[in-house]
Amino acid sequence: MDDSTNETAWFSNEAATFGDRVAAAREGLGLSDEDLARKLGVKLKTVRAWEQDMSEPRANKLQMLSGVLNVSLRWLLTGEGQGVEVPGSSVPLRPEVAGLLTELREMRAQMSQTAERLGVIEKRLQATLREDVA
Repeated sequence: MDDSTNETAWFSNEAATFGDRVAAAREGLGLSDEDLARKLGVKLKTVRAWEQDMSEPRANKLQMLSGVLNVSLRWLLTGEGQGVEVPGSSVPLRPEVAGLLTELREMRAQMSQTAERLGVIEKRLQATLREDVA
């Protein structure tokens, strides 16, 4: 393999793991692992365990992770679908555009958290209503 192939080989579907994809997407956004942990509401050691393929997030955190990193769930899990671009293939964004994209990602993550909370509240309400009927 020549050097240009080596630069992108780690990123291929055949070579990259779930942890590799999380780290690549995080780094592509210029986020530290601490930043990602804070945005997801998890501990730093949790993010590091994901990136080191020591553990994987639960479904709700996986959805949030996808939103914060602006990649598809499918890409995170399999490497197929909407993910991050191969290093060196993207055009640099103006700071205003990058800022807007970051704001959109954060809103998507917040919406995901809100949807999760709505589901929990709905289940609690249904349980309470069943108790009232019984």
